[in-house]
Amino acid sequence: MFGDLGVFSEAVAEIAAEAGRAIIEVYEQDFEVEEKEDRTPLTEADLASHRIIRDALAKLTPDIPLLSEESSDIDYDTRADWFQYWLVDPLDGTKEFINRNGEFTVNIALIRNHDPVLGVVHVPVQGITYTGVVGKWASRQDADGRSEHIRVRVPCPETAVVVGSRSHANPRLQEILGGIGPHALISMGSSLKFCLLAEGKADFYPRLGPTSEWDTAAAHAVVAAAGGKIVTLDGAPLRYNRKKSLLNPEFLVIADDGRDWLSAFESYKIVTNS
Repeated sequence: MFGDLGVFSEAVAEIAAEAGRAIIEVYEQDFEVEEKEDRTPLTEADLASHRIIRDALAKLTPDIPLLSEESSDIDYDTRADWFQYWLVDPLDGTKEFINRNGEFTVNIALIRNHDPVLGVVHVPVQGITYTGVVGKWASRQDADGRSEHIRVRVPCPETAVVVGSRSHANPRLQEILGGIGPHALISMGSSLKFCLLAEGKADFYPRLGPTSEWDTAAAHAVVAAAGGKIVTLDGAPLRYNRKKSLLNPEFLVIADDGRDWLSAFESYKIVTNS
């Protein structure tokens, strides 16, 4: 099914944009913030986006199941048998949304056999949409509809641009990054960190804190389609729906795979595993 994911991706991008418009309606008003059981914030924008994506994907692909941050209570015994499914974060960067800094996204990914094959990351405030069809192409479309293919930056420049989380800073990160040589560190929220690598504006994103699978899958596809790589600290590919927990291991997003990024994290692995 869906042999030509490139054509199919257009429908998914429009679904993400529709969800983004619903998010902006809430963003431009006063809104209430609730707290979920895991103590993460929840707004009406999260729920409105979730409903739009859920209903649209059910109509587009009625036979493909959906796993979303706002409907994640599906037993592993059920989802373990899924060959393909939608993995969705209807509002990635809720803290950025609440802080009104614009750094939040809508993330929709198609997972097949534990790997993302299609990813759409929509940026509601800017109207930008990143799309990745793994093994084929990645693109960036602006609010006026102009689209261009994007690629990661290779080779990495002498001073690497490293992206870090705005809301989840790791106190040891700067110390560890001393091992990669000259670099400039910038902070960014949500999946936009991945997208900076995908469009050649950054070189490395180490994630040493907790993330869920829906946080990363769509942008993972965009980076992979743009020629980048996402690996765990052991160098293994980051994969999806292989265990009961939906938390990712710590990982690295890499533009130039010819450069040694992993060795700087050996001491960190020893400390965290001891």
